[in-house]
Amino acid sequence: MKVLVTGAAGFIGSHLCERLVDHNIDVICVDNFNSYYNPAIKRKNIESLMASNKIKLYEVDICIYEQLKSVFSSHQFCGIYHLAARAGVRPSIKNPLLYQQVNVEGTLNLLELARQFEIPKFIFASSSSVYGNNKKTPFSEIDNVDNPISPYAATKKAGELIAYSYHHLYDISISCIRFFTVYGPRQRPDMAIHRFTKLIDHGEEIPVFGDGSSQRDYTYISDIIDGLVNAYDYCSGYEIYNLGDSQTIILMKMIQTIEKYLGKKANLKFLPFQLGDVEMTFADIGKAKLELNYSPKVYFEEGVRNFIDWYNKNNMI
Repeated sequence: MKVLVTGAAGFIGSHLCERLVDHNIDVICVDNFNSYYNPAIKRKNIESLMASNKIKLYEVDICIYEQLKSVFSSHQFCGIYHLAARAGVRPSIKNPLLYQQVNVEGTLNLLELARQFEIPKFIFASSSSVYGNNKKTPFSEIDNVDNPISPYAATKKAGELIAYSYHHLYDISISCIRFFTVYGPRQRPDMAIHRFTKLIDHGEEIPVFGDGSSQRDYTYISDIIDGLVNAYDYCSGYEIYNLGDSQTIILMKMIQTIEKYLGKKANLKFLPFQLGDVEMTFADIGKAKLELNYSPKVYFEEGVRNFIDWYNKNNMI
């Protein structure tokens, strides 16, 4: 069995590759090591994997069709995990054209090659951002998501729609996975838990946008990987799944939990609420529980403690 993982050197991608190798699956990794954050971090993420004979890495940009096609021509895949994307709500507002190119055109390149090379399964990494400021909670896969409030969210919704068209036309089984604020060891440095931990550790101000009452459904990385593995195993037809913890944590509670396990106090700087940010994310995971046997296991405090332990050992970069 051989699968393709795009964005393989990223936070989620590197953890997924580790799990697949543990399951004795051959993994072809694609990553372009862009400068959204320090590429050295991504190289460190997969450093230990490179010694495995189950892994082969291609430094390829998903936006360059011919580069991608050469990877498909060299291997026969049973399926694709498409995790590569430009992430982040606020940067997408500053550079929407880049987000459209990577997240829409790049996804279309992967789907078109899946069609040409008759790949039967395609797992697409979507985002809870597609829900926008949905008034109904918890967020369900059947909710209307026609009102994204950032270019990033719009590109993820577009990816889901393009994926459906390829399922309909070419009978590719596709599952779109809406991630809810994934955290844990190797979390991207721009994400709140990692960023706040570093700022508190260095005695710098934490920017708190709004009054600190915004809420997120934080999902620990090992639970996400459980869901992704099961999503592949059960992939049939076209489906959308929420992968979250189905618990919400208030921003100030998140900061207090970091303080607790880091052993340092935060210096808060309150700022106006940011355009594009949602007030709450909250996953209804009933469908994933029923159809993917998904069951999150890591509580928030345990997950933050695990992250802080990792941070204390790996905060050199």
